[in-house]
Amino acid sequence: MFVRRRLLIGALAAPALLRPAAAQRPLGSLPWQEGLTPVIVEEGVRFDLPGVQIGTAEYREGPTGCNVFHFPEGAICEVDARGGSPGVYYPSTRIQALFLSGGSLYGLEVGTGIAREMFAERQRAVVGAIGLVSGAIIFDYVRRDTLVFPDQRLGAAAFRAARPGRFPVGARGAGCSASVGQIGSRRFLPEQGGQGCAVGKIGDATIGVFTVLNPLGGIYDRQGQLLRGFMDRETGQRRPLDDILRHHPQELGLVQGTGGSHTTITAVIIDRAVPAWDLRQMGRQIHAAMAQAIRPFHTPLDGDVLFAVSTGREPLALPAALAAEVGSQLALDAIYSAIPA
Repeated sequence: MFVRRRLLIGALAAPALLRPAAAQRPLGSLPWQEGLTPVIVEEGVRFDLPGVQIGTAEYREGPTGCNVFHFPEGAICEVDARGGSPGVYYPSTRIQALFLSGGSLYGLEVGTGIAREMFAERQRAVVGAIGLVSGAIIFDYVRRDTLVFPDQRLGAAAFRAARPGRFPVGARGAGCSASVGQIGSRRFLPEQGGQGCAVGKIGDATIGVFTVLNPLGGIYDRQGQLLRGFMDRETGQRRPLDDILRHHPQELGLVQGTGGSHTTITAVIIDRAVPAWDLRQMGRQIHAAMAQAIRPFHTPLDGDVLFAVSTGREPLALPAALAAEVGSQLALDAIYSAIPA
């Protein structure tokens, strides 16, 4: 009797489950995405980092954009998510591509565009040939009033444009409309963020750090002086957040409403074989070190994510925990390159 009931329920439900596609509600219309032309960013910092090709594409109508890191031979990836509101696309331990994008959660569509391009190239749907793509997004609507977001077409364009050894810095790519020091205050205002990079050597190995700055916190130099964020519209001077907290607490009344609109997303790429556990720990160390320049960092209102990526086959000649010290200094350099004076 129980089996018969199950069959009856299934029979009754079948018409609803198998409605013709024409009866389904159509996808929502997004007129602001129509007629957009991807713009490939050719200029940028030049470097030699084996195992990765990088493409950057933008919609100037946003402005917004994305960066795509293509690993032709594949890569190992570990993810360190510290903020309370991360937006991450398929955090896999093995990847062929990685993206950093604007557009908030809508920008995750970039990953589908990259995977689609891989599918078109391979024309196979078998285990081992599926395009493995990870990525993360920032909320970049604070400093602009458009609805444009990086979509499949932009992700595909950036993937097709990927080349070795270049990365645009400043208000480019995913950093086009990034902001720094967004606390919801009417007096202490956010400033332009951006994206940056730094590449260096550790013996024979090469490590690169690529970051997109969109934090709640401000950016401080190595001596602790505030460089960007919390601009006082009354005086034209920047005020550290601790000073605002002590003397102008009423200006923080709206900060809770900004949750999810702050994020720093970072990729650390090393051209050596690093075991997954060591790679994860190296990423954690570098991510923690970035708090020297970004304060506060990793708050519940941020969505901070770091991808630690290993592309090589030759083993790293020293402990990854020590390589992380070099990576930490490069991370600071990358942060400062994102906000040129």
